Amino acid sequence: MSTDPIIHASEVVKTYRSRDVVVEALNSVSFAVQSGEMVAVMGPSGCGKTTLLNCLSGLDSIDSGDVSIAGRLLRTMSDDALSEYRAKSMGFVFQAYNLLPVLTVQENVELPLILAGNSQKNSRDRATEKLNLVGLGDRIDHLPAELSGGQQQRVAIARALANDPSIVWADEPTGNLDSTNAGEIMELLTRLNKEQGQTFVLVTHSDEVGGMADRIVRMSDGVIVDDGNGNIAQSS
Repeated sequence: MSTDPIIHASEVVKTYRSRDVVVEALNSVSFAVQSGEMVAVMGPSGCGKTTLLNCLSGLDSIDSGDVSIAGRLLRTMSDDALSEYRAKSMGFVFQAYNLLPVLTVQENVELPLILAGNSQKNSRDRATEKLNLVGLGDRIDHLPAELSGGQQQRVAIARALANDPSIVWADEPTGNLDSTNAGEIMELLTRLNKEQGQTFVLVTHSDEVGGMADRIVRMSDGVIVDDGNGNIAQSS
């Protein structure tokens, strides 16, 4: 692995305000992930896990601090440049599969490729390749409703991998699955991580999922209390 992290956050603060209520979702969070690493972010509900993922990936803005991806400071990029960077260099997997019900499996995977400017033929070829990679090459003409939950999540993973992203962000990727399907999805993600060399950042409540990552980062009340590298925050 390179000594320079592919993801680096420094003193990141994110606050949500609603009328008289102020919630400090991230409180001076510093965090780094090496290229090719699989990191699980864990902690109780409301501790800031999803907010951290959204801020690191540029889906959400931050109040102060800095986030850099592959050496590029997100705050120096325009909204359009950041959107293009996400489309070409990042993949996203969510608990709700977010598949379009009127499109076939193949069309769901093709869509982000076409939106990123790829030709129809190139998009089709790459979608087929990724669906074969996740074991769904025989389901390309099916609609999402014709698939099991585990199969739908595999489609979502194929879609996330379609642009060969350097980073894949996954928010509770097994949250809607039973234990058998959850285990299969995690085996798939860990295999892809090792074979493709892509960096994975997972948000999860599951100890089983966390146990399959290279490192577990634990959060509580908007701060990282244990970064998985032996650095444990001291309580005040």
